[in-house]
Amino acid sequence: MTIVAPTAAGSVSTIHDVAASSPGFWNELGGATLKLAALFWLSVLITDSILWGVAGTDPVESAIGKLVLNSFGALLTIVVTALLFRFRRANLLTKAVLAFAFSLIAAPVYGLFDYAVHQWWVWPVMLEFSMTNFGYTLVSSAAMFFGWSCLYVSLIYSFEVRDRERSLAAAREEALAAQMRALRYQVNPHFLFNTLNSIAGLMEEGATARAERMVLSLSTFLRTTLALDPMHDVTLADELTLQEDYLDIETERFSDRMSYAIDAPDDVRRALVPTLILQPLIENAVKHGVGRSSEPIGIRIVARRDAGRLSILVENDVQRGDGVLAPEGFGIGLRNVADRIRTRFGSEGSLMTTMSDGDAFLARVELPWRTA
Repeated sequence: MTIVAPTAAGSVSTIHDVAASSPGFWNELGGATLKLAALFWLSVLITDSILWGVAGTDPVESAIGKLVLNSFGALLTIVVTALLFRFRRANLLTKAVLAFAFSLIAAPVYGLFDYAVHQWWVWPVMLEFSMTNFGYTLVSSAAMFFGWSCLYVSLIYSFEVRDRERSLAAAREEALAAQMRALRYQVNPHFLFNTLNSIAGLMEEGATARAERMVLSLSTFLRTTLALDPMHDVTLADELTLQEDYLDIETERFSDRMSYAIDAPDDVRRALVPTLILQPLIENAVKHGVGRSSEPIGIRIVARRDAGRLSILVENDVQRGDGVLAPEGFGIGLRNVADRIRTRFGSEGSLMTTMSDGDAFLARVELPWRTA
């Protein structure tokens, strides 16, 4: 699958093309090309010295000639490299044909220069030009330049693959961030709807003073939650503080039949959790536990560390005899929590809901244990 991004002119370009046009990409490629070329011609120099030494030529005496010849070969390499670079977007077969063609062109130039260096080395003795020796030089130099061409094409390919992987990783991270923000920001309208209903209920009952306190508490709560970055985690202590603020708001409305308790040891409160991950669970407990009951209902939040994992339980009583024998399924809030956990932690996180034998609804969040 090709990921595309719209350009200013309305056309599309691949993320890879955009990233590959950055100065950093070309600087890295240029530096790697120079290092590879230096290693290549150093290997050629060493190989020539060994082979000519075996053939009876003193490698020390012929060192200057080989340096001159290899320096000229390096210059030809630059020309071949520049030509291949111009065709870097061609398909692999085209690159292979071009590499072979450029090697065939560079080989006779290199061979003639080799003959000139040899002639200069033995001057004033005149060398007879041998087509046989020149043919051997053509074959070996063509193979040498073709080998370099293949190396360079492979280098470009490796850089393009690595750059594409970086681009795709960045695109995946950006998509994940967008998804996390979308899931996170769904919490606020859901919470705001429920809280405004609570305030409206108080106003209908004539409890204007309590409604006013709820409005002020709501303002403080929203100011705090909207300032949170959905991609930054908070400590469980901070998350529980926010949820206490929310529970205090709802207690204003259901003061006659709602109570809550939080059980989280100090060492567990240091754990990191996604922002507002408990909000929909507690809203659910208030709506389906307290809101549907005429009896006193308790909400309990219990957090524990268990074998390298953080376990958070949100439990609410259910009125006896209201006909609820099992969870009604995931609503928007619970689905939101499940999606956020799955998106962020994959199989390492989970949300489970069930009814207990003691007429209570249980929602358990399991997360990897992490601390700041």
